[in-house]
Amino acid sequence: MIAFVRGEIEDITEENVVLDVGGIGYNIKISAQTAQQLPGIGREVKLYTYTCVREDAFLLFGFLRRDELDIFKKLITVNGIGPKGGLAILSVMSADDVRFAIISGDAKAIAKAPGIGAKTAGRVILDLKDKVSLEETLIQKEMNAYASESAGMNHQAAGEAVEALVALGYSPSDAVKAVKKADAPEDADVETVLKLALKNMF
Repeated sequence: MIAFVRGEIEDITEENVVLDVGGIGYNIKISAQTAQQLPGIGREVKLYTYTCVREDAFLLFGFLRRDELDIFKKLITVNGIGPKGGLAILSVMSADDVRFAIISGDAKAIAKAPGIGAKTAGRVILDLKDKVSLEETLIQKEMNAYASESAGMNHQAAGEAVEALVALGYSPSDAVKAVKKADAPEDADVETVLKLALKNMF
């Protein structure tokens, strides 16, 4: 229903962020890892969202990257893991870590998440092993590599620029290299990063 929310951070806790969007405060559920990666109060951020509608609540779950939202959607299809369980797993593991755990059958790693027992972790692997490929995992890992290797650049804008370049037909490896070479300023938006990166493609 709501693809993403962009707004100024009003408040952050380990499980929730409040974004001010045009004077309206949106409560968005987040993982502990997302909470640690968010910029400070007063900074603008874009979160990709999953909408959960229940009889007694209308909840938004937010993620800094599309691949986190993608793995979250896969996790909540598993019987016994609702949105709360999906966030619990992504609080102790990155999206890449979850994919590698599924591919390698590492139920113990998944079971480290609060409220996720060994049986449920095993079910995650059984249900999702055919929905996660090694190639997809390696590509996503390469696309996210800039976050730990690039300095100064707006990591969220850089990540979106990489995704845009891949959508245009460039390889993930070339896209990551071009964005890294863009040397965009810290406050650059995705359009600016993309324009600078495209110059490196020619």
